[in-house]
Amino acid sequence: MKFSLAILAVAATTVTTAFTIGSPNRAVSSSKSIVFGPSSASVAIRARETQLGAAKQTPHGGKLVDLILKTDEEKAAAIAKCTKELQLSPRQLCDVELIMNGGFSPLTGFMDETTYKHVVDNIALPDGLIFGLPVVFDTDDEDLQPGDTVLLKDGDRDIATITFTDKYLPNKAYECKKCYGTSEIEHPGALMVATERGKYYMGGKITGLNLPIRDFVCKTPAEVRETLPDDVDVVAFQCRNPVHRAHYELFTRALDDPLVGPGGVVLVHPTCGPTQADDISGVVRYKTYEVLKEETKNDRTRWEYLPYSMHMAGPREAIQHMMIRKNFGCTHFIIGRDMAGSKSSVTGEDYYGAYDAQDFAKEKGPELGVTPVPSLNLVYTEEEGYVTADEAKERGLNEKKLSGTKFRQMLRGGEEIPEWFAFKSVVQVLRENV
Repeated sequence: MKFSLAILAVAATTVTTAFTIGSPNRAVSSSKSIVFGPSSASVAIRARETQLGAAKQTPHGGKLVDLILKTDEEKAAAIAKCTKELQLSPRQLCDVELIMNGGFSPLTGFMDETTYKHVVDNIALPDGLIFGLPVVFDTDDEDLQPGDTVLLKDGDRDIATITFTDKYLPNKAYECKKCYGTSEIEHPGALMVATERGKYYMGGKITGLNLPIRDFVCKTPAEVRETLPDDVDVVAFQCRNPVHRAHYELFTRALDDPLVGPGGVVLVHPTCGPTQADDISGVVRYKTYEVLKEETKNDRTRWEYLPYSMHMAGPREAIQHMMIRKNFGCTHFIIGRDMAGSKSSVTGEDYYGAYDAQDFAKEKGPELGVTPVPSLNLVYTEEEGYVTADEAKERGLNEKKLSGTKFRQMLRGGEEIPEWFAFKSVVQVLRENV
């Protein structure tokens, strides 16, 4: 029997009886394929925002949030109001950055209890604007209270201030069941909520001071938008692992999809923040992207990096990724098989069906204002190189396969990696850093 968040569920139930939780919006079948229901509506988050003319796409909610103060005097005044300091965890640092630079537009802070519960239940902000996953500030600090203004730091660097609006005990088991489709701790997202996040969540308004200093530059949505054409479609490609040949073929061929207009470009926009435990580190992933960017230069491919913390939430995370890329100026988004999917760490069983994320993205795409582009199921053949699996089967072509497990074994063993599977430049970076 699988170990779930039973203790969390019991503890949380005692503090959630004062409010009524809406009826579930999805059901989980025995195969763990997740079905999502409709959004609902009510009141919303909005604040000081900046409208941008660059890029074809309109930011989520209509305007792009920019919370970063521009002068040293403004920053000093904001810091002077703080009575406490807090060090941000790596996941919190990603969330703060995306709030203050507009990646999470229209959010202007961490979600209060009302907004949090509405997103968990309805995949939408209280005004009905679609939003995939809750963005919360977690803490175990008993002394932090609503009304406190706190300086948020990354080491010695001042990142932002936050004025807390409320403090609440979340029902973590319920949150996981709704957002990840399961409260089993074998799911990496549920494990993160149970073991990494603090006891309390707090809502709060963010004032931005400085972007984090990373080993790689993560441009703001405004900066990325300035680099994008405003008269053609921009197709986003999300990844959290090194890009191999099949990925490259996938996102370059996506520009030929009938859903994409003529002259479109692809924005390769990998996440470089925390992810599940066995993934390659963000810095190493970045190095592989940089060498590949140089090796495959062309005018229709752009490369940028996203400071986002993965949840492995399958269909709901696909919506979150689409929403973020909308804020970065993208009109289309490539949805791969089992996007942001995860397996049980005990049984190895998939938590989501191979096409759950694609189906949900197709359903929600028109409401979100982003067109999902289903990824091609490509295979490598001896006769024709990369073709679709259907074509290979129809023509009786000989497929060549190499599993991720076998690839890692060959990498560790110093064996030659076939070029049809991985770029030599990427393999060299992995050999040097993994």
